[in-house]
Amino acid sequence: MNSPTDDWFEGDLSPSEFRRLGYRVIDMIGEYYASVRDVRVCPQASPGDVADVFDEPLPVEPRDPDGILDQWTQRVLPHSTHLGSPRYFGYVNGSGSMIGTLADALAASVNMNPGGWKPAPAATEIEKVTLRWIAEAIGYGTPAGGILTSGGMMANFTALTAALRNLAKHDVTRLGIHAPDGGRFRVYMSDHEGHVSIPAATDLMGIGRDAVVRVPSRTDLSMDVDALRSAIVADREAGDHPLAVVAQVGSINVGIIDPLEQIADVCAENGLWFHADGACGAVGGMLPEKRSLYAGLNRADSVTLDPHKWLYVPYECGALLVRDPERLRRSFSMSAPYLRGSIPAEDEGLDYYDYGPQMSRGFRALKLWMTLQHYGVEGYQRLLRQNVQCAEHLHALVSQADEFEVLHEPVLYIYSFRFAPASLREQEPEATEHLDRLNQEICDQLRRSGEAFVMSSRHRGRVVIRLSICSHRTTPTDIDRVFGTIREIGQKLVS
Repeated sequence: MNSPTDDWFEGDLSPSEFRRLGYRVIDMIGEYYASVRDVRVCPQASPGDVADVFDEPLPVEPRDPDGILDQWTQRVLPHSTHLGSPRYFGYVNGSGSMIGTLADALAASVNMNPGGWKPAPAATEIEKVTLRWIAEAIGYGTPAGGILTSGGMMANFTALTAALRNLAKHDVTRLGIHAPDGGRFRVYMSDHEGHVSIPAATDLMGIGRDAVVRVPSRTDLSMDVDALRSAIVADREAGDHPLAVVAQVGSINVGIIDPLEQIADVCAENGLWFHADGACGAVGGMLPEKRSLYAGLNRADSVTLDPHKWLYVPYECGALLVRDPERLRRSFSMSAPYLRGSIPAEDEGLDYYDYGPQMSRGFRALKLWMTLQHYGVEGYQRLLRQNVQCAEHLHALVSQADEFEVLHEPVLYIYSFRFAPASLREQEPEATEHLDRLNQEICDQLRRSGEAFVMSSRHRGRVVIRLSICSHRTTPTDIDRVFGTIREIGQKLVS
């Protein structure tokens, strides 16, 4: 380490050394972005191989910063999965904006904690305005409030916790989660496309995973609203307590949007919390040609969306929007002298620890604020359309190929299909298990090749190939290339 001078503090790099290393880091990032289109999408290494690379004793003596940075190219990048690749189609992982990368570095330098206003005045106000911009962009309406979270899981948990603490007939915060009469709280979602984060959230809330009632779906896999009404009636007659309905706004396997207007009516009639899980697809409300699909979204009590998915913001950045921010404050507010001062001042700002489960929070808003400015609504519309068009292009390729089976029409950017040659398809259901293994092996071989990252999923119980096309770098050329490889692998496996 350098010797201390009057220009820097013990434990810091000198200003000149920091600047030199910073330029080197920028060069490393620039080189990475220049190669991201051609890089192997995932490493050719086992979990044990990767663990061995990083298995070393705790450092005792200080190490040279240049040697530490060398490890980025020598050890980290070769053993990384590259979500920024235009051929990364796994889960629902966004691609990461370049300006967001710079914003994260700036946010880390100031090291503000936007849990409270006093330690993070600028960060707090940036988060407020950014949430307002998003609400306006997707048609949720303003004024609206909310909070940024780590992702959709925590956003859904925060929303459903607010539902419980606002709608329960007793003081859940003080007395606990069980209804005094012994009945159970109930949360309703689609039986096929409902996301796993909802039962995970009810588990964390303490009302249990069995609190989730899976409502039958229609043929297009959207929620059957008549079945929803029947389930609510049946639960009330059984002595249970319907609490909330979770609508899918861009579902995980087929990108479906539930009938939001009808669900909003059911919630209004029954006094239930209407939560729209738009972690995957709420952003599509920015597209005028898709806006009709989102009719009723503005009636939701809360909306989840993930900027680190379809807004291309670097991880991590989830968001929860609410029509009435006071309901969040009533659910999470806390008080202690060391938080506001023993005698609170008159000029108190908004403290985000009153609106969600976290006290310590990163400055997530900066990368979202800067990326929204960088693209603007018009830039985002071009990129979102590009993703939708890639899904439609993939659908056309699947439709024209005899070896493949069409399962649904693309709605947004998520598309599932099946490699199922006619000779095997005609033998179903006897051949279903064989086709399941075949489609799984196609995905596995594709990942191992490094050509693309694709995961399998299930559609009506059958294993399918699923692509989540939410990278701003993906073009129809990438779709052609990956589809050709999938077809080639499938044909070799069959032959």
